[in-house]
Amino acid sequence: MKGDKIIVKPKRPKGEDGYKTFSVRIKETTVQSLDDIAAKTGRSRNELIGTFLAFAIEHCEITE
Repeated sequence: MKGDKIIVKPKRPKGEDGYKTFSVRIKETTVQSLDDIAAKTGRSRNELIGTFLAFAIEHCEITE
């Protein structure tokens, strides 16, 4: 084992990984729906919210 190394890279400061943490207030029924989908798919609630938000943004149309 002589000469083997463990390489440890410095951890990036918060906010430099391309993600932002913030709080949202949503209805309990929406949370339950998210939890049901999470249980059925093995995905986290956070992952689902990110996926659903990205889809909504891509399919959003603003009209006057």
